[in-house]
Amino acid sequence: MQTVLTAYLVAVNLAGLLLCATDKYRAKKGRWRIPEHTLMSVAALGGCFGLYLGMKACHHKTRHPKFYVGVPLLCLMWAAVVGLAWWNGWL
Repeated sequence: MQTVLTAYLVAVNLAGLLLCATDKYRAKKGRWRIPEHTLMSVAALGGCFGLYLGMKACHHKTRHPKFYVGVPLLCLMWAAVVGLAWWNGWL
């Protein structure tokens, strides 16, 4: 179970990071963008740490309250979920 959860969190956070970097690249080139609801959905599914890292590294979506407030709150929520799972011996 621990290996599956770890693999899931690594994959979804990598996806969040790559989506943020891709959206920034497309924004600079004036191309089709990744919808905000897609970015937030990935964050809500556990990719918030990767998305947050992408926001900071690429300076992307840092002026939108939905992102500069919402993503850190999702990070806190996921940290609590993983911490609770670890504390109860589920991990």
